[in-house]
Amino acid sequence: MFLKNCARLMLHGRNALFAGAACAALSSSATSQDSTKAKPKVAPVPHADSVKKKVTAKKHPKSTVKKAKPPINADSASLARQDSILDALWPVKSPAPLPGSILPAKRIVAYYGNPLSKRMGVLGEYEPNEMLRRLDEEVAAWTKADPTTPVQPALHLIAIVAQAGPGRDGKYRLRMDSSMIEKVAGWAAKRNALVFLDVQVGQSTLQQELPWLARFLMRPQFHLGIDPEFSMKDHTVPGKKIGTFDAADVNYAATFLANLVTQYKLPPKVLVVHRFTQRGVTNFKKITLDPRVQIVMDMDGFGPPHLKKNTFRKWVKAEPVEFAGWKQFYKARNDSPRTTVAEILRLRPRPLYIQYQ
Repeated sequence: MFLKNCARLMLHGRNALFAGAACAALSSSATSQDSTKAKPKVAPVPHADSVKKKVTAKKHPKSTVKKAKPPINADSASLARQDSILDALWPVKSPAPLPGSILPAKRIVAYYGNPLSKRMGVLGEYEPNEMLRRLDEEVAAWTKADPTTPVQPALHLIAIVAQAGPGRDGKYRLRMDSSMIEKVAGWAAKRNALVFLDVQVGQSTLQQELPWLARFLMRPQFHLGIDPEFSMKDHTVPGKKIGTFDAADVNYAATFLANLVTQYKLPPKVLVVHRFTQRGVTNFKKITLDPRVQIVMDMDGFGPPHLKKNTFRKWVKAEPVEFAGWKQFYKARNDSPRTTVAEILRLRPRPLYIQYQ
């Protein structure tokens, strides 16, 4: 998968467009490309074996839940006591849902990735019809497992991708061409699915990137995802370390969406914030809620079920914002064994956004 960065791509199969020669070609040709200009000349993504040989970025230190350790004395009785305390924090006191709100009435099941890379996520791993057929199967599985919560399908496109090279404007990020976004929106329309545009700012900022996406986000079916992992506030090259967003960044994104809702008389937007580390989102208590924007804190880590549940407990459940999300990986190298739907449904709070990669 191309859309995260070189290190994470190679270690965890999360960003293929970001790796090796493809990464360099993309950065040099189109990092700051705007849809009003010529379509970027995207180099083909190398085969997985060749990509592994070309990656030079350092590995993330403790970059995923796979390397996390369970809490000391994390026996079932101890975890039950912890959960009984944390359960009292939920549901979060938040504004009543406005007409047209998706959450909590529905559960969003999303396919994530980028069409330019088979390794970036399931969205680009299969031909469109096959990808949509597999999405149908996941929607059916969730509907069967929890018939009381209707399922809303979605496609989650990484629309701005962190890069290992600075590009022409030195921002270490690549904007996807508008034609790609329209193509994914066309696929989504075949299933009445939502479209999420995911943003990896690199050394840019949300203030610089979100206005570029406004022409899409002003449409009712478009929503937003932001990825702290590749927000390099200290100007580190993406992939060298894990980045961070602050509550101020989340609030900016939420306010940006809320203003679009008001200006264009739209139903409420959904804002997905990925998180799997403590510093992924700082000052969470300062995140402000607005009924025009529904905020999902998405547990973005990978690993066996007990590690993922521990990450969910620490960075979603223990630091409540509004709604909870959960990432599922198809590759055994990421989730082995995969957490079952039944196990996810037993979590409290209930994840209402499920992302497949």
